[in-house]
Amino acid sequence: MSITPGTIIFLGFLVVAFFLFLSTVKIVPQRSAYVIERFGKYRTTLLAGFHIIIPFVDKVAYKHTLKEQVIDVSAQICITHDNISVEVDGVLYLQVMDAKKASYGIDNYPFASIQLAQTTMRSIIGKMELDKTFEERDHINSTIVGAVDKASDPWGIKVTRYEIKNITPPQSIKDAMEKQMRAEREKRAIIATSEGEQQAVKNRADGDKQELILRSEGEKQKRINEAQGQAAEIMSVAEATAEGISKIAAAIQNKGGYEAVNLRVAEQYIEQFGNIAKEGNTIIIPSNLTDVSSLVATATSVIKQQSKS
Repeated sequence: MSITPGTIIFLGFLVVAFFLFLSTVKIVPQRSAYVIERFGKYRTTLLAGFHIIIPFVDKVAYKHTLKEQVIDVSAQICITHDNISVEVDGVLYLQVMDAKKASYGIDNYPFASIQLAQTTMRSIIGKMELDKTFEERDHINSTIVGAVDKASDPWGIKVTRYEIKNITPPQSIKDAMEKQMRAEREKRAIIATSEGEQQAVKNRADGDKQELILRSEGEKQKRINEAQGQAAEIMSVAEATAEGISKIAAAIQNKGGYEAVNLRVAEQYIEQFGNIAKEGNTIIIPSNLTDVSSLVATATSVIKQQSKS
């Protein structure tokens, strides 16, 4: 079967129509933006979705992602305020907010952002001493973000954050820092040991003090208890004596009481005299030893007088 010229023309027309259709339809992915130019001049920005443009008149000049981008900032040498060379690298996070400005505001916004971050970092670290660069990373990060974000605003770029990955000093500085850290640890250990010994001495002194106080309190309470016991004993003896005297006085008033007292006095007189004779070879004999009855009569008269009183 032979192919006629009309068939060839028709097939060519179909191919051209297919390619024209493909160039007319533009499907923009999610979180992307296409910048459209018409005859070399900005016309519009296409966001995610289905779009139709005019072939040979409109063209996609730039394609941008609207996602947050992570850009690695390569290591660079920075000189600190105390003239120490350190190697610093980091990570820059940015996002395209305006596709038109990102297309026409600057030629290469990732490269420009990296260069601006590096120069800002060198400027900040140059104002700090080496120890401060390790302590104030957050301050360095926030300063770089503020500087780059302000400069990239005409580019339609938003710098969200910057993070320093590593700050690497020379090996000699590392060795010196390690010695300093070792000395600081030994110093803290010595201080901790001395403070512990001081606290132990203080604790022992407090313990001895409390022991003396408790011992004195115990001795004081012991003496108080003994005094109270002696007072109670004296009071008991006095009360018993008074009660005995009262009973004797009451017994004397009864019938035969005086005779009993006479007999008791006579018995005690003879008993005590006998005890004196047992204790030594020499004794003193009263002149009226045989007159026991007069002695008893005298004692009886005294008792009788006390009873009347």
